[in-house]
This record gives sequence, C-alpha cells and structure tokens, in this order.
Amino acid sequence: MNRQGKSKIALIFSMIIFGTIGIFRRYIPLESSTIAMTRGFIGMLSLLLIMLVRKEKVSVKDIKNNLVLLVVSGIVLGMNWILLFEAYNYTTVAVATLCYYMAPIFIIIVSPVLLKERITFRKAACILVALAGMILVSGVLNTGNKPTDYRGILFGLGAAVLYACVVILNKKISGISAYDKTIVQLGVSGIVLLPYVLLTAKEEAGNLSLFVVFMVLIVGIVHTGLAYALYFGSMKNLPAQTVAMFSYIDPVIAILVSVLVLSEKIGRLENVGILCVLCSTIISELPQKKSGQAKT
Repeated sequence: MNRQGKSKIALIFSMIIFGTIGIFRRYIPLESSTIAMTRGFIGMLSLLLIMLVRKEKVSVKDIKNNLVLLVVSGIVLGMNWILLFEAYNYTTVAVATLCYYMAPIFIIIVSPVLLKERITFRKAACILVALAGMILVSGVLNTGNKPTDYRGILFGLGAAVLYACVVILNKKISGISAYDKTIVQLGVSGIVLLPYVLLTAKEEAGNLSLFVVFMVLIVGIVHTGLAYALYFGSMKNLPAQTVAMFSYIDPVIAILVSVLVLSEKIGRLENVGILCVLCSTIISELPQKKSGQAKT
C-alpha cells in the first residue's frame, strides 16, 4: 500500500475514534469542565510522548511567535469541549454531534467579513438547507407529546460556534507545525480550566472509581492524543479537500453509535434534518469547477 493509502486509513480511524467519544461521555459521571481539563492535559502529554517516540522536537521559537493566538485558541478550545460534553448530557449523541457539525456553516457565514472570502450561490444554498435541517432536528415542528430539551441543542450549537472560532484563529496562526500548535492549545485549555475544577473537586470525589478513571484515560489518550496524531499525520500526504470530505465520517459514526449502541430514538423529521445538515455541509466542501480565472 502506498503512502497516500496508509494516510487515508489513518484518517478514517481518527474519524471513527472522534465519532465514538459520545459513548464514553455517557459513562463518565463528572462535570464537563473536569473531563475537558483532563482531556487537555492527557492529550498534551500523549502528543508529547508520540513526538518523543518519533524523535521530533517542539519548536519553542515557533510557539513564541504565535503565543497570543495559541493561548486564545486554547482557551476557546477548552470552552468548546465543555459545551459539547454538556450537549451530550441533554440530548442524543446524534443530535449533539450534528449540532457540532454546523461549525462549517457558521464559518461560511462569517467568512466574507473575517476571512475576506466570497459566499457563492452554492454555499448560500447550503446554508439555507442546513438551517432548515437544524429546525427539523430541534423538534420544534414535532406535534407529538414528548417535549424537546433544547438545552442540548443550544449547547451543541454553542460548541459549533466556538469550534468555528478555533478554526478561524488557526487560519491566523502560521509558521508552526500542527503538533506544536495542538500541544500548546491542549495544555492551555487544561491550565485555564484547572482553577475552576479544583474549586469543585470535592463535590466530584465520590464519583471517582477505577472504571471512571479508565474511561477518562481513554478519552484523553485515545480520543485526543492518538486521534489527533492520526489526524495530523494523515494530513501530510492528503489533499485538504480529501481531509475535509473524510471528516464527515465522524458524525455518521456518532449517529450510528447513538442508534445502534445507545438505543437513542430519532424521529422521522429528525432523520430528514440529519440528512439536510450532512448533505449541505458535504456539498459545501466539494470543489467547484471553474472556468477562466479562479474565484475565491
């Protein structure tokens, strides 16, 4: 198998890992801030260990040159995780993940102002379809008796907004490797959340057990350190468009996990909404055939 084929396999595995994090959140009876903090620290240490094994060094100079943006993006990343884990608490894994994957749509909406990128007709249509899909997923059109807990949807959309901010901030960061950037961002997210977690640690002491510690370690080592290592390692040998398209394996896996593993119910309207959001975001990432000069 050639290098590109191996990179595709690594990327697929990273997306599968990301897509299963909702299962583990279900079985960790800790505050979202605690999970986000430990994920940041354990993920950072895991990536440092991987770099050590690969005999790669962290560039202190590159980190100093981008320190302000790295700190800000790290803080936003930590807050993003908290909202995502809270979303899992109040709605299904499928709906929470789908709300989270509204991030590309939010990026498209703000791109004319923040990134000086023009919104094409196709992307504008994708925005409208995605928004329609979110209305269906939210359950506001559901005439049944079962009430919808909108907190999960709001937390998921909030996480999407923050993740969109991380992506935009990362576009401003240059001259630094993906590993160095992620290590600092993970470390900052953990450090920022540490004071709050220490203040509330006494309330959570009774929830700690070997099983819970094991689950937290899996989220930190596998879902953060290993997944990010596979993800960034694959990016070196694959076109950006391929990486963007394969990233939608994540929500598909999350939806399958929600239905098949956790037995979470998804109604007909919600299914239509899921298709609307997934299809619109995927289509928005497809390359456009251009004639003449390239358009932005």
